[in-house]
Amino acid sequence: MESRFRVLFLVVTILSLPGCAATKNLFGFGQEEAPPPSSEPPGQVIDPQVERRKIKEPAIDREDFEIGAYAGIMAIEDFGSDVSYGVRLAYHITEGFFVEGTVGQSEGGLTSFEILSGGARLISDSERTLTYYNLNLGYNILPGEVFIGEGRAYNTNLYLIAGLGSTRFAGDDRFTVNVGAGYRFLLTDSIALHLDFRDHLFDIDLLGEEKTAHNLEGHLGLTVFF
Repeated sequence: MESRFRVLFLVVTILSLPGCAATKNLFGFGQEEAPPPSSEPPGQVIDPQVERRKIKEPAIDREDFEIGAYAGIMAIEDFGSDVSYGVRLAYHITEGFFVEGTVGQSEGGLTSFEILSGGARLISDSERTLTYYNLNLGYNILPGEVFIGEGRAYNTNLYLIAGLGSTRFAGDDRFTVNVGAGYRFLLTDSIALHLDFRDHLFDIDLLGEEKTAHNLEGHLGLTVFF
């Protein structure tokens, strides 16, 4: 009995000690002391030093008219391929839409029938000159930029174009539909390079039956805004 009192007295004495943090935590009461504040200064916030490039970017001139010339290759169906050339005049209605008038010319060669027949001619030499007049509507679908070097950016535009017109070929004026796409590369505020691909479609019946001829043309041009 006396030994039990000794054990109880010993337990009460241990629990009453204020500095015994391990015993307080062991039995689930008392508050854990907060760690002393650190005297070390907080770490420095990273402040990256980014060097900005100075870029000069040509912008399209505020004038709405564009005039220029072009040259390329035209494949006249059944009459071979030859050099093509012409002039264009465009008016920019909005930033997206523009109308364009073109006048172009190329030369047709001999057909396979004429070559194999040994000299029989379907049309005269003067009638082999192909001249077209078109009025088109274009739409800029993909404006963008091209960077050349570290300090120069050039505005570009990918556009679709289609229109109606007339083609003088083989002694007749033929109603023509043309469709295509082009890429405009702005060299300066008022000078642009064009890379265009067009298909000129008209009906022709020189070989015995009427058909729709596809006359493909690709050309490179230079234009000026004014």
